[in-house]
Amino acid sequence: MPPDPRFYTAAGPLPLKNLVLLTGAKLHNQVDALREVKSVAPVENAGPDDLSFFDNRKYKDAFRNSGAGACFIRPTDIDLAPAGMALLLHDAPYHAYAIAADALFPRPVIKNKISEHAFIHDSASIGAGCEIRAGAVIGPKVEIGARCLIEANAVIDRAVKIGNDCRIGAGSSISHALIGHRVSLYPGVRIGQDGFGYALSPKGHVKVPQLGRVVIEDDVEIGSNTTIDRGSNQDTVIGRGSVIDNLVMIAHNVKIGPMCVIVAQSGIAGSTQLEPGVVLAAQTGIAGHLTIGAGARIAAQSGVMRDVPSAKEYMGSPAMPIRQYFRQVAWLEKMAAYVGDKTDHE
Repeated sequence: MPPDPRFYTAAGPLPLKNLVLLTGAKLHNQVDALREVKSVAPVENAGPDDLSFFDNRKYKDAFRNSGAGACFIRPTDIDLAPAGMALLLHDAPYHAYAIAADALFPRPVIKNKISEHAFIHDSASIGAGCEIRAGAVIGPKVEIGARCLIEANAVIDRAVKIGNDCRIGAGSSISHALIGHRVSLYPGVRIGQDGFGYALSPKGHVKVPQLGRVVIEDDVEIGSNTTIDRGSNQDTVIGRGSVIDNLVMIAHNVKIGPMCVIVAQSGIAGSTQLEPGVVLAAQTGIAGHLTIGAGARIAAQSGVMRDVPSAKEYMGSPAMPIRQYFRQVAWLEKMAAYVGDKTDHE
């Protein structure tokens, strides 16, 4: 169904020629250039004013019967399209759809307004055009760039620096951190608290001072209730363009390279390094002091206990190359069937 107008405001209608310019798609039929779309919806319940996308042939029946007015599709799927639908041809339909949907439903404009119920220390510096909502606490010597949104009850501690065009979610807390431009932190995020460092002893565990920072580079997104510890004797670093889902734990001294993807409930132990473009699927656990090579992909619920080479796919616990994992699963299934058959004949 289309987005609920109580929560989302459409910027449309938009002519398809505008979406072509935005996304780099090509119209299958140029007569559709002035055709307009007002909203977005999945192919199975889209209407004549809606824009949709078709990216997986698993849903070809729904696409054939779709009532969408316009749809992003691959050029190879033209034969599946129903009559009357305007086709926007693109090699990555979902990517193009994301750009178009953002144009149709842009984020709310940040208001140049500071609530009288926010607390801002006299020594803090707030850039032009910021919106700071009720209950926010901004500590001494904090620096916040231009056009930032600080939502309700967020706490930004002493000397934290935040770049331009950032969004800090409700109820989040930030300390000991340097944050770049266009960073989004969702509600409940915890940045910069003590890492879990102890010198263990039968006489009592001694807390090791955590004297590093968290450095978050430009264009990073961090999901709700994710926790990123500051470094112990160096910085914890989140690389440019990386996206981190909800409920992720990143320990002290971890280095995450540019353009990494970390999905929900994953955990990364201290001093591990993710090189550029690594993908961790949901509930992945990474032991400490490891290196995950550039472009490596780790399947869901894997437990990684040793270094992973670049551009490899690993799975399982302990994690291993994905083909090796599936061979083991197949062998276990054969052995289980053999044992079961033998037991049945006894």
